[in-house]
Amino acid sequence: MNETTTSDGETVYISASEGTRGSKGVFFVVYRSPEGERRYGYFCANCETLDNAMDSMGRIECNRCGNLRKATEWDAAHE
Repeated sequence: MNETTTSDGETVYISASEGTRGSKGVFFVVYRSPEGERRYGYFCANCETLDNAMDSMGRIECNRCGNLRKATEWDAAHE
């Protein structure tokens, strides 16, 4: 795993083997420990940031570059 630092100065670990495709680049899973025990969030490979948001339907959006992963769950009632 690759190390990076959050805006709060915490060291977190990017798993290069766990990713999901977005519209502009891959979102890699980020963990709080090198053992991968506690998930921190996602790393946007397009602009190399941890500044991402995920909604309740599994959609991930990078707050910097707009990289977007579509929702993993779909509810037609929201149409």
